[in-house]
Amino acid sequence: MPESYSDRPISSRSSRPSQSSRIESSYSLPPAVQRVALAFRRTGWISFWAQLVPGVISAGSLVFASFGLAAGATTATPGMPSPTSTETGTGAFFSTLGLLALAASVFWAFRYARLGRRLQTADTRVRPKRGEAFQLLRVGLMINLAGMLLTFLGAQAIIGSLVIKASAQGFAIFSGSAARFVNPLDMLLVLATTNINMAHFIGIVASLWLLRVMSRS
Repeated sequence: MPESYSDRPISSRSSRPSQSSRIESSYSLPPAVQRVALAFRRTGWISFWAQLVPGVISAGSLVFASFGLAAGATTATPGMPSPTSTETGTGAFFSTLGLLALAASVFWAFRYARLGRRLQTADTRVRPKRGEAFQLLRVGLMINLAGMLLTFLGAQAIIGSLVIKASAQGFAIFSGSAARFVNPLDMLLVLATTNINMAHFIGIVASLWLLRVMSRS
């Protein structure tokens, strides 16, 4: 007996409407919501990687320079400690706080991308509200501004210690201590703070761009 149409499996036929419904749901969104969702996804991922890469480099530089300077301070001439050890330690401490804020900013950029995906949902009960998006951007801006301030304080302390070292290098020749000279590890700390500040600046630009996109939609 030939197989009737009613006896055939309908899984292949039933999957097509579900796929087409997903496509139709994306096109059923208002154009303003589509623009905001696309901006959040693209800007979120760009900000995520643009902050993650210099953050990882800065973390490695900061750890390597801090351990190197600490080892150099322990081998200094007894009774003649480096006059800039306190300033350098303070600068490394504030730079570490700025690096922790950068880690939070990288996570916040990932949340931007997730919010953009949620905005593409056709269900208005699941789609985030406008106030939620603005609140997310405000928190992201505060994280980056606080991180940039902490890193600037660290950079000021580190550069101040380098100025003291550079002005006292003529007398440091007779001390026999390499920790009293400006060395590559000091410059590595400066490079780390510069990269952290650059990453925070990228986060601020991304948040301001998304605020502009939302205000115009």
